[in-house]
Amino acid sequence: MIGNLTLDQLRVLVTIAETGSFSATGRKLQRAQSAISQAVANLEAVQGVTLFDRSGHRPKLSDIGLALVRQARVVLSSAEQFEALAAGTREGLEPELTVAIDPLVPTTAFIDSLHALRSTFPHLPVSFSTEGLRGAERRLRNGDAALAFCVLLPAVPEDVAALPLFGLNMIPVVATSHPLGQAQGPVSRGDLDTHVQLVLSDATVPDGPSYGVLSSQTWRFVELGRRMDFLRAGFGWCRMPEELVSPLLTAGELVQLSIEDDVAPPGGLMIYAAHMRSRPLGRAGAWLLDDLRSRSRHTT
Repeated sequence: MIGNLTLDQLRVLVTIAETGSFSATGRKLQRAQSAISQAVANLEAVQGVTLFDRSGHRPKLSDIGLALVRQARVVLSSAEQFEALAAGTREGLEPELTVAIDPLVPTTAFIDSLHALRSTFPHLPVSFSTEGLRGAERRLRNGDAALAFCVLLPAVPEDVAALPLFGLNMIPVVATSHPLGQAQGPVSRGDLDTHVQLVLSDATVPDGPSYGVLSSQTWRFVELGRRMDFLRAGFGWCRMPEELVSPLLTAGELVQLSIEDDVAPPGGLMIYAAHMRSRPLGRAGAWLLDDLRSRSRHTT
């Protein structure tokens, strides 16, 4: 009961709107028509409104009745989610699953699993956020996220449980219009030092550790898409996921650099699904990881 209002009264009102009559509502809810009429009369009396126009052959929803039917559907839906969430919690389901993702992680790899998660746990609130570099790990440590999809550099921390999902091949590229784009053969680190390197960085720690930086001149970005804009405009060079820039390489808009004595890690960067060891995943988080692992095996 909400004050003097009951969910049963709202359910009767919505069912009348759906079936079109008191008698049909009685049959659907397996009640006498007189009980349906009494429920409506009580609702009108408590709320002080006229829900039905009774001047015709059969009662018809009034304007305020139509408006309150819409609100009743919202309340009933919320009550259903409330009950489902409570039932899920009793069965080990977390009240909410919060997921954070680093900018380098391609979201397309997780779309199917997130759709499947929604189908399996339709009433589970899921919060999804994209972060700057290392932002997903930071949200994990702050307790703002239960699960992070991220790059862990320079290594996986001891207090983090990390499942390797797939490698990300990062290749050095530059716009064809850029001076480095005209280079014949490999370029030296001295050559790169005279040009701007477009670097993804942690917005909260701009002077934090940098990985793979070869130029003394750096422009720093939080968003991968914005860095791509500056790359295509010829402002500098950077390493980008091969899958992302492959169409631009084919089109001749970008060229791949060959760097002498490159310090890039062999095999590229590993993308992890991570959570804090001190905070084990709930039922839905564990289910999502299992689904991702299964799909990863089928695509490799």
